Amino acid sequence: MVFKGGERENRIYIIIAFIIILVIILTVFFSTNTLNKAFIEDFILGDTWYEDIDARKEESQLFGLENWASFMYKNNNYSYPAYVTVISIKLLFMMNEDDLLETTEETLNKASEQGIIIDIDTKLSGEREIYNGHKSKYIIYNGSDTSKEPFERVNIIGETWNCGNSGTSIICIGVAQITDNANSNSKIDTIYWEKIVGFQDGLIFNVRCH
Repeated sequence: MVFKGGERENRIYIIIAFIIILVIILTVFFSTNTLNKAFIEDFILGDTWYEDIDARKEESQLFGLENWASFMYKNNNYSYPAYVTVISIKLLFMMNEDDLLETTEETLNKASEQGIIIDIDTKLSGEREIYNGHKSKYIIYNGSDTSKEPFERVNIIGETWNCGNSGTSIICIGVAQITDNANSNSKIDTIYWEKIVGFQDGLIFNVRCH
């Protein structure tokens, strides 16, 4: 088939226009897929907690279409160590809340790799509304830190929610040691656990996700 000069130019213009439109669409799509990383603000951390900068992690897949990042916060008491990990996830499509909760539970089960043994019979689950209006789902367990001798008792929480404002799924993992058998006068101390799970000034309660 032979095209006249005008028809050939029109086809070239159409192809160029299509490419330009495609580039614009992809640019808009990638710009809206930027990961908004959830974090805990300094005034909530106070003097007792701090972010472990060396523990920051970030990963991108599918040419930047799927992203995740995590920040870890620790207390500065070596007798009763505690930490909170805040994970932000941005996928092509926001995760279903049930799938997100299942992922959270799977993450908790991996704690055994660090010597944290969960007592599954102590499972407590529920929902609550955090300060920014999101309704979260949580799972709480008692457990033991077997990486130490003698073993220490710990409390563990996994809490999650979807942030529609940022299009991000959030998973928070909190672990607090509540005994100190290294001390002959050891007693149960839940002050750091209460800071992790508490309302108003609680760490997870105040995670900023948008």
